[in-house]
Amino acid sequence: MNDDCLFCKLYRDGDHVAATEGFVAIRDINPQTPVHLLVLPERHVDSFREIGEFPPDEAKRMLDFVAETAQLAGLEDYKVVVNVGAGAGQTIFHLHWHVLGGKIRGLA
Repeated sequence: MNDDCLFCKLYRDGDHVAATEGFVAIRDINPQTPVHLLVLPERHVDSFREIGEFPPDEAKRMLDFVAETAQLAGLEDYKVVVNVGAGAGQTIFHLHWHVLGGKIRGLA
């Protein structure tokens, strides 16, 4: 955990829509689709580049939790996105997964 990291703070004190050991899901404050959740690991790493810091079983549990979060949200069809670096749109440097479902705004 990093005391200066917004997502570390939200992990500790946020309004979680789902949680399991080491991971939580929260609502995105700027949703891009009708359902837009973020899955955060407790372990602070800046981005997907550092995924190797997770032991294989923990990385698998994280991906399983991403899928469980979509299921709990009632999503049958959804998209999972991870932005890696500022050039790809990452604005908070704590690894997180976007779970997006429903129609994308502005599209039919």
